[in-house]
Amino acid sequence: MPQKHPLLLLIFSVFLIFQTSDGHNITRLLAKHPSLSSFNHYLTLTHLAQEINRRTTITVLALDNAAMSSLLNKKPSIYTMKNILSLHVLLDYFGAKKLHQITNGTALAATMFQATGVAPGVSGFVNITDFKGGKVGFGAEANGGDLDSFFVKSVEELPYNISVIQISKALPSAIAEAPTPGPSELNITGIMSAHGCKVFADTLLANPEAMGTYEDNLNGGLTVFCPLDDAFKAFLPKYKNLTASGKESFLEFFGVPVYQSLSMLKSNNGLMNTLATDGASKFDFTVQNDGEQVTLKTKINTVKITGTLLDEQPVAIYTIDKVLMPRELFKAAPTPAPAPAPEEAADAPKASKSKSKSKSKSKSAPTPESDAPADSPDDDPADQTADDNAALSFKGGRFVAVGLNFLLVFLLL
Repeated sequence: MPQKHPLLLLIFSVFLIFQTSDGHNITRLLAKHPSLSSFNHYLTLTHLAQEINRRTTITVLALDNAAMSSLLNKKPSIYTMKNILSLHVLLDYFGAKKLHQITNGTALAATMFQATGVAPGVSGFVNITDFKGGKVGFGAEANGGDLDSFFVKSVEELPYNISVIQISKALPSAIAEAPTPGPSELNITGIMSAHGCKVFADTLLANPEAMGTYEDNLNGGLTVFCPLDDAFKAFLPKYKNLTASGKESFLEFFGVPVYQSLSMLKSNNGLMNTLATDGASKFDFTVQNDGEQVTLKTKINTVKITGTLLDEQPVAIYTIDKVLMPRELFKAAPTPAPAPAPEEAADAPKASKSKSKSKSKSKSAPTPESDAPADSPDDDPADQTADDNAALSFKGGRFVAVGLNFLLVFLLL
């Protein structure tokens, strides 16, 4: 009988390792609380639940069914409702204990509404104030920071990952409650023009075929990567040398036919198809990230995402620092020839022989045809090493943890 205890401990420990590796699920957390069913329903309907589940260190200010009923009486569109509810998702962790221990009694927290890029100024921030005696007030900065909603109770807490707390009523905000156009009514070129991508937007508008492709994908999901003005302006001479079909494909290459939030781009590294992808014409690129920096890479060049112009499902628009070039239309820059080796002394025949081989190799090196893009090796050793290291790092952590549990069991025997 005593021998069963270590075995049970081992099973429990391994279960715990895999269990804690899973993220939170806001829908399941709220499903335990029928009084929050309407709030839970609209988080799912507006697709905010998916975004909440992808984030960590987050606080959800939940509204009970009575508070949601008051909100729904104003008959907001689903897009406006998304803005309102995103104001109730704080991008920081506030458990019940932390709420009553706020430094200097007050804090200003960014929300998911602020992160969309739609909220002007600091209108997407929420003021939190501890009045002592157990009373904590919440107020939207867009409403002058008036504290007219109060902490009711803690609903669910997974420390420093997600906290769900109930507040007495919805945070009023004229900006969040303003009528929000549906995706098909969005003027994406207007948004780009107003935020540093006017040259790209004007070029897109001048190409009806490419513009039509973007518009056709607005409702189903669209992510746009627009090059900033200086970069695209310098690139225009190359663009003008493309054929008519080449110009269309090139412009469509900057759009992806699915919605991708920034957090999704950070977690979904790998190849990504574009609006220009069509059978044998790949027109794809690779998404990579290093910490908070997200890059897009082709065989020709690599660019960085520098800002978010819009992040409102089903449409996201980001700025990039350079013009991303598809290998289907452009050639990679030729690799510079190695510098000739310095002449060796007459009494060094071995080095002279090596030099002769080097020249022979240099002469026999093939050159790409002038009308086709130069190919790069399909398997980049550096990229492959990085991928292997990442896989080993991810898997290795669990194996080490499991190994430690086995060691613990033997020590207990």
